[in-house]
Amino acid sequence: MNEFAAQHSILIVVLPKVVVLLFVLLTALAYLTWFERKVVAHIQSRWGPYRVGPHGLLQPLADGLKFLFKEDVTPAGADKFTYFLAPFLSLSLAITSIAVIPFGPKDFTVFGQSTPLAITNLNIGLLILFAITSMGVYGVALAGWSSNSKYSLLGGLRSSAQMISYELTLTMSVVGVILMAGTFNLSDIVQAQQGFYLGFLPRWNLIGAPFPQVIGFFLFFTAAVAETNRAPFDLVEAEQELVGGFHTEYASFKFAMFFMAEYSSMITVSCLATILFFGGWLSPFPQTGIWTWTHYIPSAVFAIAGVALIIHGVRYLTILGRVVLPVLGLVLCALAVLFAMPGVPDFVQGPFWFLLKIAIFIFVYVWLRGTLPRFRYDRLMTFGWKVLLPLSILNVVITSLAIVLAQK
Repeated sequence: MNEFAAQHSILIVVLPKVVVLLFVLLTALAYLTWFERKVVAHIQSRWGPYRVGPHGLLQPLADGLKFLFKEDVTPAGADKFTYFLAPFLSLSLAITSIAVIPFGPKDFTVFGQSTPLAITNLNIGLLILFAITSMGVYGVALAGWSSNSKYSLLGGLRSSAQMISYELTLTMSVVGVILMAGTFNLSDIVQAQQGFYLGFLPRWNLIGAPFPQVIGFFLFFTAAVAETNRAPFDLVEAEQELVGGFHTEYASFKFAMFFMAEYSSMITVSCLATILFFGGWLSPFPQTGIWTWTHYIPSAVFAIAGVALIIHGVRYLTILGRVVLPVLGLVLCALAVLFAMPGVPDFVQGPFWFLLKIAIFIFVYVWLRGTLPRFRYDRLMTFGWKVLLPLSILNVVITSLAIVLAQK
């Protein structure tokens, strides 16, 4: 066993990371459905999931069981191979893209092998990620065509046109960041944003020199919302027009796989926006001088959340809630103590700030869905080709000029 570990140390290190990441990601996908339903419900003055477990925390489990045991109907005239391939392709591509995302700067050692907080750290990580995500259009197109339904075909065609159109803006919007960082490596892009202006203003690409990428960020996020088929660009599932879009003929777990792919793409886009424009895992506060107390923000956040859960749990309406919520609160308090131990605050800084920024972007995604009406298809395409794409090209030109002038 020791000889095998010595010969295949890289494999032994990578496989557990893949398993852990898949477990965390799939759990997050399940609870993103709960989070979205709860946030939209509160925006619209409703309760949202509340019955299945305390505050509906077991609702994702109930939904998963429902999809597993629901009748799985396959259209008689469908192309069987392509029909089953489409949801698998959409989900696998969406999950694979997470592999190149770095979650923190600190390496850790396992079996003598130093490994980063990522599945892989590639020099062309950004190109690989765009290559993977751009293939997601095949899942939509194949699902619409293979169902042998006019509604699915029309939905797949216009969804494909939408995704391809906004892919151009999405790619062009990040060129300014690449020019400023001089690399396609996602970790290096984050490292290039280290430091502070005036001692407290972070050097994030959003506000960094030589040309702040404010326009680039808004172009990127707008195109990403359309690329992931989310409201107000959710023409993929315009029910009042196309029954249900490209997935009209899908049911049971195949239907769920499309939505898992959508939520996974939301996480990927949020990771990218954080890395490219908001300093990735870098703290928004300086780490020295009077700001050293910020090292304990993760511990304080978990402690406050844990105490709040305990107080709320002991007064909850049901017996299950009065047991589960305090237990969760105690777990958070235990994590708060762990994060305050010597040497631990420095390690958790990166993952904490990275995940917090991702959570904010996910909230914005849900906020948009709960407040904005759906675009009309012709206006959607006009906005992409006549507004976003020219602005993204203009941003590249201005950024290039600013970099050249700064080097003189």
